[in-house]
Amino acid sequence: MKKNLAILLVTWVFTGCGTSKNTAIDVADFSSALSIGTHMNLLASDDLRGREAGTEGIEKAASYIAKTMEGYGLEPYYSVFQDTLDNFEPAAYNLVGVVRGSDPDLRDEVVLLGAHYDHIGIVRAKEGDSIANGANDNAAGTSTVLELARYFGKAKTNKRTLVFALFSAEEKGLKGSEHLARKMKAEGVDLYAVLNFEMTGVPLQNKDYLVYVTGYNKSNIASVANAHAGEKVVGFLPTAESYNLFKRSDNYPFFEKFNIPSHTFSTFDFTNFDHYHQVGDEAELMDYGHMARVVNKMIPVVEGIAISKDRELKLN
Repeated sequence: MKKNLAILLVTWVFTGCGTSKNTAIDVADFSSALSIGTHMNLLASDDLRGREAGTEGIEKAASYIAKTMEGYGLEPYYSVFQDTLDNFEPAAYNLVGVVRGSDPDLRDEVVLLGAHYDHIGIVRAKEGDSIANGANDNAAGTSTVLELARYFGKAKTNKRTLVFALFSAEEKGLKGSEHLARKMKAEGVDLYAVLNFEMTGVPLQNKDYLVYVTGYNKSNIASVANAHAGEKVVGFLPTAESYNLFKRSDNYPFFEKFNIPSHTFSTFDFTNFDHYHQVGDEAELMDYGHMARVVNKMIPVVEGIAISKDRELKLN
């Protein structure tokens, strides 16, 4: 929480002042520890009781996300931001917003940016604490997607349509993403690619890349991403392959339904964070400066994919 607070100089963007539609934004310093912390301190707070799907706590998170999307200039993808799951009870909601593409030849092609915002709720108490706050898992990924939504909601540089989806009930078996993938397939959506974000709260150690991508060898996502970034931002983590992480996050239902490049980006490698699904997954352990850097490095990646004339992402 105290890390990299010097980056606060970009708060004028966060508050909606200064830039207007299609005005250049300083991508390198767009996201900051402050803007990340705004999301994290709410989503990972004790007040939300661990954000288990179908509970009052996650309802508060859903309300915050919907209001945030609206404030960032997104439109609801459906009639409202909340999209009720048809495969889970009690009631649970994905939050789905959109920034329509500007190019008449490309706007029907959709790039989806996603993350799950639920966690596991109340668990067995440890040292008097029973709330599994889920800061890294996955308030971190949710904050990443919200920051990307903030950028594109203001910049509106995307020629393809960008859908921003925050999924519920991932912890119940990828229910939220399965619901949306099935629904979009039935609607005939031309889904081009899915970029999902999971556990981005702490940095990788001793790696020559910033994030790894699951299903690295299933498409050319890494080479395309690094080309747009102008540096090696995305790399290969052997552990991700050995643990078959490609099938264990919200990218997978879209891959199953659409057979398109659909991947998860993460910085959790099983050695750099000891509190997975435990009460110790608290906001104070997250590196907000690192998280802002992930956002800022991913902006040109998303932008490049969203404006490229050709469908450059391809399955291997």
